Amino acid sequence: MSQTSQPSQITDPYKHLHLVQNPNNTITRLNQLPQTSPSSDPTLPISVLTKDITINQTNKTWVRLFLPNKPIPTNHQKLPLIIFFHGSGFILASAGSTMFHDFCVKMVDDLGVFVVSVEYRLAPEHRLPAAFDDAMEALFWIRNVDDDWVTRYVDYSKCYIMGNSAGATIAYNAGLRAVEVVKDLEPLKIQGLILRQPFFGGKERTKSELKLENDQVIPLCVNDLLWELALPIGVDRDHEYCNLTVGNGLEKFDKIRTLGWKVLISGNGGDPLVDREKELAQLMEEEGVHVVKDFEDDGSHGVEYSDPLKAKKLIELITGFIS
Repeated sequence: MSQTSQPSQITDPYKHLHLVQNPNNTITRLNQLPQTSPSSDPTLPISVLTKDITINQTNKTWVRLFLPNKPIPTNHQKLPLIIFFHGSGFILASAGSTMFHDFCVKMVDDLGVFVVSVEYRLAPEHRLPAAFDDAMEALFWIRNVDDDWVTRYVDYSKCYIMGNSAGATIAYNAGLRAVEVVKDLEPLKIQGLILRQPFFGGKERTKSELKLENDQVIPLCVNDLLWELALPIGVDRDHEYCNLTVGNGLEKFDKIRTLGWKVLISGNGGDPLVDREKELAQLMEEEGVHVVKDFEDDGSHGVEYSDPLKAKKLIELITGFIS
């Protein structure tokens, strides 16, 4: 008998994600992720101040602002801005989820940036393009808001749109939309996209999807369910929201190049999504976009949230990218 243990096959994606399917096209989320409340009290022994501000009361969207908790002189150089979109397959988590809150705190501590983390609507209650619409509304909110933290400390000319997993897909789509309204977004000036393990799909399987079909983080059946819950009812994975080669997205790469945006694409060899991430990098490079690639041989999907060394390396990568 072989001593090599094979990953167990996951056959029930709802069980894997701790979901219950409801008859009205909604889901019950049984496993609520730990949450962290914001804290804006500068007298507390915390390195980063945070506060939540509503964007759209009807849609229940909001942002969490992250500001260094240290004296900033009146003649200070303002801080680069990272607009961050959390992952979890379009259907789970929040800008207040502890894992994403802590990562944004780490970016502020280590990068010396101001972070705006966006709470967008989740599928299947709000299917795509709801999250993409929320992303654009957040960009214009930042442009227009009269909040003291934003107006005093943010360098509008150094803006980066970032996300991990599904959040990276939202960041990507926000970028594709933003290239069409660059003038309208001024003085907000986007310098680039930071796409960490972006989540794309398609009906035809990639080699990495087949190789890692029974991956313990995002096995193929879970991948398929996430898209089934996120996409508009009645479409398949070859829809433009999922398959990056469908639609007119590729036509906008030329505008990204013309605007001089940089794009960081980061992935790991133990992630079933890695081949699609590499495809995106190749397609952008073919159109002359300045792409910074970082693909490690090892590491699973979302590894930076469980491995401090991987998190440190990712922060170092972003440091070089935005400097």
